[in-house]
Amino acid sequence: MVFKDTRFHQGEDAAALEGMIFSASGWRGVFAAAGGESGGGEVPPARLLFAAAAAEVFAAFLQDGGRSPRIIVGTDTRPTGPAIAEAVISALAAGGSEVFFPGITAAPEIMAYARSLAAPGTGFLYISASHNPIGHNGLKFGRCDGGVLSGPETAKLAGGLRALLSGPERIAGLKNAVNGLEAGVLKGVYGSGEAHKKAAYAAYLAFSRGVAFGGGAESGGLAGAQAGGTENGGADLAAAIRQGLAERPLGIVCDFNGSARTLSIDREFLSSLGISFRAMNSGPGEIKHRIIPEGESLEPCRRFLEEAHAEDPACILGYVPDCDGDRGNLVFWDETAGAARILEAQEVFALTCAAELAHLVWTGELAYDNRGNALNKAALAVNDPTSMRIDRIARAFDVPVFRAEVGEANVVGLARNLREKGYQVRILGEGSNGGSITHPAAVRDPLNTILALVKLLTVRSREGKQGFFEIWCDLSEQAETWRPNFSLDHIIASLPAFVSTPASSPESQIQVRTADHGALKNRYQELFLRDWEERKDLLKTRYGVSGWEAAACNGMEERRGISSFGEAGRGGLKISFLKSSGHPAAFIWMRGSATEPVFRIMADVEGSDKRLERSLIEWQRRLVAEADNKE
Repeated sequence: MVFKDTRFHQGEDAAALEGMIFSASGWRGVFAAAGGESGGGEVPPARLLFAAAAAEVFAAFLQDGGRSPRIIVGTDTRPTGPAIAEAVISALAAGGSEVFFPGITAAPEIMAYARSLAAPGTGFLYISASHNPIGHNGLKFGRCDGGVLSGPETAKLAGGLRALLSGPERIAGLKNAVNGLEAGVLKGVYGSGEAHKKAAYAAYLAFSRGVAFGGGAESGGLAGAQAGGTENGGADLAAAIRQGLAERPLGIVCDFNGSARTLSIDREFLSSLGISFRAMNSGPGEIKHRIIPEGESLEPCRRFLEEAHAEDPACILGYVPDCDGDRGNLVFWDETAGAARILEAQEVFALTCAAELAHLVWTGELAYDNRGNALNKAALAVNDPTSMRIDRIARAFDVPVFRAEVGEANVVGLARNLREKGYQVRILGEGSNGGSITHPAAVRDPLNTILALVKLLTVRSREGKQGFFEIWCDLSEQAETWRPNFSLDHIIASLPAFVSTPASSPESQIQVRTADHGALKNRYQELFLRDWEERKDLLKTRYGVSGWEAAACNGMEERRGISSFGEAGRGGLKISFLKSSGHPAAFIWMRGSATEPVFRIMADVEGSDKRLERSLIEWQRRLVAEADNKE
């Protein structure tokens, strides 16, 4: 089977954890035998052992009342996926789990399928390293609620995995179980794969339609909306989108880059709305450029959109997903420039937030008194490096913003906590990478991002009812910006002006040697206080900055006004620069990545002055490097 024999190999077992990165977003490392940048599918035995052991620990975690768990296993399109899947499936089946293997599935698809099979002891194990290079791979775990496990749950799993891999007898037992698995068991799992793929596809399609129109997961999506069966105005919204598209046709292009979305619902979903759809690199595994959908990775799609727009002027949007298809960033046709251009990730998230808050107003789920005060409790949940433009957008809707540490699990967990306190949290996500999550989804999804823009463009003012864009313009006190024949250019121009360091830029990443990030941040504090005394007069004179405040984000908690920067530990540390009014004018931020061997930094500045952002990011890089060298 997966392992050649049952003899105990000390080197193989000791190497199983070597180089692996553990985080709430998943466990990742180099799985390709030829290295991290390789497209080869061969996986070293130590990595296969890691995957099998992780599967066994997850199955034990899911057990409910002694019943065997039911686990869906899926992969993205990396070449190492099949070998890892075989190790995982073999370990699960040998342990008595019921295994469903739909094969290549987008991350939101496998999560929608798990949700549709909701029952005690049901979960999913997804094989992917998200946006990491092609030779990397990893594992994500979740239950049947449609989201990944929380940070504490993942940490518990990691502890169980380390305990298993440190016990020679347990390792030998795992190998014996896998090697003793009857061939017919695996054959049965693989033989039912096509049926499970069809079921996953159908579950995701229905769920996505419900998310888009606000009718919930069980609404039946567009068909249900048209039959009047959805709640919160779903039927009216579906009709308004269709009417808007009939009046102003829309075309969307996609550079799949060989991702798992090549075998998912994108074409059918968008076409069913009346949107024309074109794709490139649409074969599974047809990975033609960097997996991370940022910066230069968007350039092929930008050129593709220009070609499509020349043939059909209705083609004005394009998107590029990452390998597991749970995030995607955008390009658009800029009418003013007469060319396609790339939207920054923070702009993408800002547009999504404006659209989905307007959605709540349009459906009546968010209403106001005659003074403009919100009558309903609604909130946004975002990660800590999300630009402050989100705070400005939220302020227009009279909605508070809550922040969590970087990591999808942290933001999703925060949103769940807020809902338990009575808040509506329709839109959440990670503005720093453009990842949008639209409730009831619990995972980033490029289709949700695309649909947010579609709603802004198509749900227009008519018959005395404001459209999405007019709602935003009215509440943000820029009514003069709205016009009946607005375009996407007008929508983008209406966003609050901010300059943010792109996550894809070289300036946003720095290598550090210091393993103790709490100690690094304490040394950084000494240097920051030294430089602040030298810079504060210039910052006050030129930019109106009169003070600063430090905040730490760890897990789902943000603590503002911390006195010791080291309190942030391995979490996010943000320094906000305050005006005399107490409102922040800019911030600088830092955090060591939990999924990549890099230290990330950024600056965010209100207004359009790129000089201040450049000055702050250069200062931040110098301070971090100096603090690291003082070790």
